[in-house]
Amino acid sequence: MAREYDVVVLGGGTGGYVAAIRASQLGLSVAIVEKEKLGGTCLHAGCIPSKALLRSAEVYQTAKKADSFGVLASDVKLDYERVQERKDLVVTQLYNGVKGLMKKGKIDVYEGFGRILGPSIFSPMPGTISVELKSGEENEMLIPNNVIISTGSRPRTLPGLTIDGEFIITSDEALQMKNLPQSIMIVGGGVIGVEWASMLADFGVEVTIIEYSDRILPTEDHDISTEMKKQLQRKGIKVVTSAKVLADTVEVDKSVKVKAEVNGETSTYEAEKMLVSVGRQANVEGIGLENTDIVVESGFIKTNEFYQTKESHIYAIGDVIGGLQLAHVASREGIVAVEHIGDKKPLPIQYENISKCVYSSPEVASVGLTEQEAKEKGRAVKVGKMPFKAIGKALVYGEAEGFVKIIKDDETNDLLGVHMIGPHVTDMISEAGLAKVLDATPWEVAHTIHPHPSLSEAIGEAALAVDGKAIHF
Repeated sequence: MAREYDVVVLGGGTGGYVAAIRASQLGLSVAIVEKEKLGGTCLHAGCIPSKALLRSAEVYQTAKKADSFGVLASDVKLDYERVQERKDLVVTQLYNGVKGLMKKGKIDVYEGFGRILGPSIFSPMPGTISVELKSGEENEMLIPNNVIISTGSRPRTLPGLTIDGEFIITSDEALQMKNLPQSIMIVGGGVIGVEWASMLADFGVEVTIIEYSDRILPTEDHDISTEMKKQLQRKGIKVVTSAKVLADTVEVDKSVKVKAEVNGETSTYEAEKMLVSVGRQANVEGIGLENTDIVVESGFIKTNEFYQTKESHIYAIGDVIGGLQLAHVASREGIVAVEHIGDKKPLPIQYENISKCVYSSPEVASVGLTEQEAKEKGRAVKVGKMPFKAIGKALVYGEAEGFVKIIKDDETNDLLGVHMIGPHVTDMISEAGLAKVLDATPWEVAHTIHPHPSLSEAIGEAALAVDGKAIHF
């Protein structure tokens, strides 16, 4: 028997379940179809489990250097089995919370794989969802007035680098490792690659990053990339850039060997495992797009600013549409889509005002244009920087490397970008994000009195430094 809904969300990841909750708040009848677990990649194979492991790595390193704080902690050891157990407990608690939110919002959840059908006896327009239930029961037919596609993404790989789950792995398999390898090479020095490199090095693994671009974190400001490379190398991580991995040279025995072209020369790299971290690809296969007029470009679903596809009653959000593949972005896209369905006239997202974070050690956070992007746009760039070594709280905390960098347009005084690398900057970036949303100037940021001692003082000082008025540096 077919069931009718105002909205059916295909995919129960962060973007999908947030969209469903907002639809429920608007009084719409709503269902989610999820083939695995509510929470999706972020909760089960991305944001949350990886950050739980990063926290354990941070605590381990803090314990090892406890004597520098006057705390004598002897025989510090790592129990990776318990590290994994803690990660799983955090994930389980949040997963139960999401399930509770579905009950609270009276949102129907169908556990199974959903496919969009073309026009049929159920509807003259494509959009009816056939759900192949995990239970093996007869398929459910859902008839929605609107559909939101939120099927997410999965790790990409390179042609020739076959993921075997043991020697050659992605972040999915890495999260499930029972034991740490002695050594690992990470192909890809973007956000995920750098986070894993930092974490594994802090756990005591010998790490090599092999990055195709001429710098790691290639989408961040050049100064951030330079500082990150310096600090990772201090951890003992080998960073190789401008490197083209020759996938056809891979050899797997008791270890992994591969050759790479680096600045015109060929070198061989070997490690116990290889982690392939070269981005993510959208999950667009098998969901019935061929039964619609929906356009897919470069592997991603094309939408307008309200996330409508070419089929105006079918929306798409999150990783499946490309752009900033971040959980908080998917969530807001879901809210905008639902509010558009509910005729609430939402404002389109200003993507340049969205904060981005890297949860490595050191952390990185940024919002707005990089210095290079600002110059390429013809802006009259003026920069202020404040190192954490001049900030009392950073010295007290024991992590005084890194800086805050603020970029403004010297002609208009517009705040163009804020970039940070150092302790707890992922918790500090929201101030800069709010300043961007409110179109604040560096002068206004500088004249916001920041508490002393705090790490946030670096933001105020960097804003002062833009005009050469920094007090403490």
